[in-house]
Amino acid sequence: MNYSYKDRFRYYFENTISSGPFGVIKWLGLISLASILFLGVLIIVFGIKDNPEAETSLGFIEGVWKSLMATLDPGTMGGDEGWDFRIVRFSATLLGVFIISILIGIISSGIDEKLEELKKGKSKVLESDHTLILGWSDKIFSIIEQLIEANTNYKNRAIVILAENDKVEMEDEIKAKIEDFKTSKIIVRSGNPLISSDIEVVNPNQARSIIILSPERENADTFVIKSVMSFTNGKNRRKDAFNIVAEIKEEENLEAAEVVGNGEAVFVYTSDLIARITAQTCRQSGLSVIYSNLIQFEGDEIYFKEQEDLQGKTYKEILGKYDTSSIFGFFSQGKVLINPPMDTVYQKGDQLIAISEDDDTVVADGQDQVAIKSHLFNELKFSEKKNEKTLILGWNKNASTIITELDNYVSEKSSLSILCEEEIDLSGIAVKNLTLKSQVGKITRRKVLEDIHPENFDHIILLSNNDIEIQESDAQTLICLLYLRNIGATYNKDLSIVSEMRDLRNREIGLVTKADDFIIGDNIISLMLSQLSENKELKHVFDILFNSEGSEIYLKPMEDYIKTGESVNFYTLLEVAAQRNETAIGYRKIEFRESSKDNFGIVINPKKSEEVLFTAKDYLIVLSEN
Repeated sequence: MNYSYKDRFRYYFENTISSGPFGVIKWLGLISLASILFLGVLIIVFGIKDNPEAETSLGFIEGVWKSLMATLDPGTMGGDEGWDFRIVRFSATLLGVFIISILIGIISSGIDEKLEELKKGKSKVLESDHTLILGWSDKIFSIIEQLIEANTNYKNRAIVILAENDKVEMEDEIKAKIEDFKTSKIIVRSGNPLISSDIEVVNPNQARSIIILSPERENADTFVIKSVMSFTNGKNRRKDAFNIVAEIKEEENLEAAEVVGNGEAVFVYTSDLIARITAQTCRQSGLSVIYSNLIQFEGDEIYFKEQEDLQGKTYKEILGKYDTSSIFGFFSQGKVLINPPMDTVYQKGDQLIAISEDDDTVVADGQDQVAIKSHLFNELKFSEKKNEKTLILGWNKNASTIITELDNYVSEKSSLSILCEEEIDLSGIAVKNLTLKSQVGKITRRKVLEDIHPENFDHIILLSNNDIEIQESDAQTLICLLYLRNIGATYNKDLSIVSEMRDLRNREIGLVTKADDFIIGDNIISLMLSQLSENKELKHVFDILFNSEGSEIYLKPMEDYIKTGESVNFYTLLEVAAQRNETAIGYRKIEFRESSKDNFGIVINPKKSEEVLFTAKDYLIVLSEN
């Protein structure tokens, strides 16, 4: 088909103009050149002089130069003489004003576009040995805080974030919620964690660990699984194995996730984890604080340490060799042994599992001659499990898992009552020890709470409402807590309450209610993901601690172990616990149970040589099978 020159020119013109600033600048240059040449021709044709007294007119080159100067700088025509010359120069000046204005606008717009592009964070990250976080959720701030704490021994170690949100907004939110980055640097990039080209920007092959957050959307696990697959099956992946930590929300997706992970990823099944911790802590005040202490980088943490000089020694012999660290198991042949039998022998290639201030503080600094006050030992008393009455206030997706998990701990003929705003179908919840019943009512109504008589229950679990906004949900929790405490005061009974709270910042408000424990779901998950990103072998430790089978953490009355009233060192408590096949790792001073600055009275990994005076109300923290 034949097209006219006009159509061809228009097509070419539109294409070059739409190609960006350089296309516009090109046309401006052509127009400027053509205009200046035209004015130069006019000067030649009409014999225009730059001065009426001049003998000859301007030449073509000189005329073009004069016109160009007037285009670029109007000030050059101030001394012009002769109206014919002035008209030519004035025309050139008008042209210059027009063209320069457009040019400045284009350059300014181009610079703004470039700055905006830079703000979006599309340049490739050149860091190495960094922690990479994919996705964005409320958990990210706790994770960043923990990683900052973990990086304090390193200079300029990077934490890199890739999420679909606007880069500037993410950076502003991080700065608003985290005041001090200490020795870490935070690098944010905007992109889709499911697109390979976007992932390549954050240099995953050089990352020391990768944390994949579950998004707040339907089929969130699909997002996580595909993200893991992009690393384990990526065509440009590194030869060494990745260290990937990710969260899974639905149990049916766990098997597929493990297959995709191919041994390079560990998964935290969030609903199950929160349910297990809730079930355990509702029966033992202070337990959630202990768990939080163990899975955060601030303070003492869990470490694996190989000690060749201990080969051939038994677990019990090793326990007393550490004064400032607490040994509570072995990592042997790829298997975690928590509170193993006291005669278990430490063999070549084994590692100690210890609670210590740092990995380099796990040293055998125990005293050779230890004064153990065996005269204070109390005889072991066996007591039958009593039937327990538990009350659940509220309902969310974790509730049924909490009930089945709680069923593993209580004795037969124990009961559990549920109060929530909707009728609950309990037929699908499999229990063997608990008798279940439910009733409908608002947990924020005092009269409703009084009618159910919370003072008659051994344990109360207050669940958050996950179907409403976070602050509104926590407000309901706090109102209910205040009513419960007031009811308890009326009957002169200190109620045992475990509460879920979705925003960690609301915990300080909640402390006014004197609640025993708070299970901050997202915070617990954040702490876990952060710890596993540094050492994924800890997953085996946490799986045992949070499971109803095997050894778990218990707070047991101090008077069950020793006669109180005389100060003792922790070696004494370590010995009496070992005689019962238990490992002592700390204690709780009940006089500080409501003091957050004193860690609610809980001391993990105390210095064993220091003597402490205990009362009959204090507790010993042990790892035990029952």
